[in-house]
Amino acid sequence: MSVSIQAKAVAWALAGIGVWAAAKALLSQKRKINFSGKTVIITGGSRGLGLEMARILAQEGANLGICARNEDELEQARAELQQYGVAVYTQACDITDKNQVEHFVENVRQTIGPVDVLINNAGVIIVTPYEHATEDDFRESMDTNFWAGFHMINAVLPQMLAREKRSTGRGRIVNIASFGGKVAVPHLLTYSTSKFAMVGYSEGLRAELQKDGVYVTTICPGLIRTGSPRNAIFKGQNEKEYAAFKISGSLPFFTIDSTECAREIIDVCRYGEAERVITLPAKVGAVLQGAAPNLVSELMAIVNETLPDPGGIGEARALGKNSETSISESVLTTLTDKAAERNNEI
Repeated sequence: MSVSIQAKAVAWALAGIGVWAAAKALLSQKRKINFSGKTVIITGGSRGLGLEMARILAQEGANLGICARNEDELEQARAELQQYGVAVYTQACDITDKNQVEHFVENVRQTIGPVDVLINNAGVIIVTPYEHATEDDFRESMDTNFWAGFHMINAVLPQMLAREKRSTGRGRIVNIASFGGKVAVPHLLTYSTSKFAMVGYSEGLRAELQKDGVYVTTICPGLIRTGSPRNAIFKGQNEKEYAAFKISGSLPFFTIDSTECAREIIDVCRYGEAERVITLPAKVGAVLQGAAPNLVSELMAIVNETLPDPGGIGEARALGKNSETSISESVLTTLTDKAAERNNEI
């Protein structure tokens, strides 16, 4: 290829990128919404990342419907969020129960208004080598991380589709998946399986609902410093598994602060974007998975070799907060411990 042809090819490529960027910016501005006065449901909004997003939305004037299983945590979150002068409806709800989900959504509609935005955030994390993962573990992960979101979406969609279609659309749905829904991570097999399902469903739903003015956004974060390891489930050598999980989730540069992550998610929802992978390591990993899956598979096998062997408590379960050791409570996990205090995880 001659130099002139190469130059023309580069020029056309740059022009194409410029047109795409301009079109994206135009669409983003057209779809931008103001959260003030909107009714927003956040599952798992009483602590962690869910609570961080609720704080931001409350500051922007959104009325909030929050569900979780723990009534005390819900009351703490409600008391804090009402200080922003917005309506806050809370309800203890097992999101794996379809009837409870439908009852919660209807109560939100009657109490603070039809749902404008749904954020499927609640989830469960089970950390275990494959040898100790049971069928029940897979079912629990699917019920919580996929089917709960599926039923929540089905409960709010009629409310969204019933309203008049405006320039900004009829509603927003944000599904918090994970980098683990792009790349299967060792010792998180049940989690990754459920998140892969959510990513596929969320992306497909986006394509089918956009014509109706409902914008579905898929969020795939990497490691977030929320303080949530305390409430995750650990099997096998639970103390070692917990220490490895908590330390990796505390590393600066490789993780993101939960407040910063929440801001990014809310902005993605504000502009109705299709997908956002959050943190640089997660973005690199997702690109590599698409371009060189064999390489990523080999790398994950190496990672697996560094993780604890099967054994310990076997198929029994222990929460992170019951698996603390001097290592998991050391200076290596300071950032996670501070996040746990800030985000109602303790």
